[in-house]
Amino acid sequence: MIKIKSLTVKNFMSVGNQTQAVDFEKEQLTLVLGENLDMGGDDSGSRNGTGKTTIINALSYSLFGQALTNIKKDNLINNINQKNMLVTVIFERDGVEYRIERGRKPNVLKFYVNNQEQETDLDESQGDSRKTQESINTIIGMSHMMFKHILALNTYTEPFLSMKANDQREVIEQLLGITTLSEKADLLKEQVRLVKEQITQENANIEATKASNERINTTIESLNFKKKAWYNKHEEEIKSIETAIRHLQDLDIGSEIEAHAALKTWSTKNDNIRAIHREKASVESSISQADKTLTRFKKQLADTESHSCHACGQALHEEKQKEMLAKASKDVEDSANYLNGLENKLTELVSALEEIGELSHKPSTFYDKIEDAYEHKSNLDNLVHQYSTKKLETDPYQEQIEELENTAIQEIDWTSINKLTRFREHQEFLLKLLTNKDSFIRKKIIDQNLSYLNQRLTYYLDKTGLPHQVVFQNDLQVEITQLGQDLDFDNLSRGERNRLILSLSWSFRDMWENLYQPINLLFIDELIDSGMDSAGVENSLAILKKMARESNKNIYLISHKDELIGRVNNVLKVIKENGYTSYANSVDVYD
Repeated sequence: MIKIKSLTVKNFMSVGNQTQAVDFEKEQLTLVLGENLDMGGDDSGSRNGTGKTTIINALSYSLFGQALTNIKKDNLINNINQKNMLVTVIFERDGVEYRIERGRKPNVLKFYVNNQEQETDLDESQGDSRKTQESINTIIGMSHMMFKHILALNTYTEPFLSMKANDQREVIEQLLGITTLSEKADLLKEQVRLVKEQITQENANIEATKASNERINTTIESLNFKKKAWYNKHEEEIKSIETAIRHLQDLDIGSEIEAHAALKTWSTKNDNIRAIHREKASVESSISQADKTLTRFKKQLADTESHSCHACGQALHEEKQKEMLAKASKDVEDSANYLNGLENKLTELVSALEEIGELSHKPSTFYDKIEDAYEHKSNLDNLVHQYSTKKLETDPYQEQIEELENTAIQEIDWTSINKLTRFREHQEFLLKLLTNKDSFIRKKIIDQNLSYLNQRLTYYLDKTGLPHQVVFQNDLQVEITQLGQDLDFDNLSRGERNRLILSLSWSFRDMWENLYQPINLLFIDELIDSGMDSAGVENSLAILKKMARESNKNIYLISHKDELIGRVNNVLKVIKENGYTSYANSVDVYD
């Protein structure tokens, strides 16, 4: 239960520097009458401008930081003293006592829980703290709008049935507990946002892994190309050594020595021819290799011109294509120039062979010196050793390729992102249940609570003597009928509207207390004075008396009707004298 215990006011609106206090702990109906001594206490106008509504404005300001109407905060300060405004309210909920002190010039906001001051992040320019106010609203459990409709009923508040449809829906949804679903939906939206951020991060990680794998695959392809080139060269070198070995093994060293004299000339010529042939073979090998390279570069150029990457086959962006076209064209040109140079060299070697002419039959002679025979044997041994060493050489690229394939390439795992996606879909489904107006959850809450609200509304309409039927529909629209005829709120007379306004507010209060918690205080500010006939006043007064008696409420009825004095047990006089308001028959007044 929320129990508002007391209110003290200083330099607030018409209340001056002498602090005024009102005790709210009595469970009774109190008539609040004004007397303006500055206007002559016997005149009918002396009831106006005394500061009766100041009590409600002060309570509103202390709890919510704003008056009932759109009065600037600095205009709430007493216009004579113009400083040191301070309003204090003490209330209790579930056995915990709270105190709020709020003021202007200087700006003050203090919040106490069981006499322990709570930390407040005060905005000096505004004199309030959003964080502290949120805590107060949570404790009270109602918004400022709801406060004006169920606790501080006054003629300044726009009647519920005169409000726009969206504003009506906001009040009803808050009253029926639908707002709680919206608050949960806001929390869920934040969770959905966080999950979406996680999904985005996971997608980024996967894309980064894909890009890394693509770069590694490109490296592996390059290494495979180098491996193939190394293998071809290695095979050619082995075959060349084998040929050289067989050639040396075919030589007859003894005959070479005996025929050395004749062989010398022949050897010189033969050496020249062999040298040219060796060079020619090397050039032909280079031509073959260069031709392959040129063919490969031409293919790369063609692939690039067709907007596809020669390495992975994927489509190229325009800027990347230009870059690769320039490189491919340069590679083709360089390779063609290199091949042309080799072909010219081969032509020169063929010409040289033609100039030397055919080699005559080799003389069958032996080496003249034994050293030559040993040198021949040494050359053969070296070739055999080279052959053995070359055969033992291993591919330098295979290990790198296996290392990249086995350790560098990362497996893409979709488990986490799939799990997050399913979780996000579940959250979005729950969000629809909380926010969609056709959600069965919202409909269930509305159906359950509208029945009670309509029941209480029918009760109060009957007690106030209004013959109309007023019912809240499932779509939260209000239907007003009389004798089967549909009516608008403005079709009603002023007295009928007041009966309906009071009945709605009391029904709202019953609904609110039924769903949340009772609250001990109620203000009725001049509503029964506005166009109500004697029967309407009598019926309303009877409801208020019963409410105070049976529901243990402290009800303040602000009125100009002196005839009500004899109908109540307690009267609070609001006296305006010398420009200042004071309260008589309230708790003790102190400076």
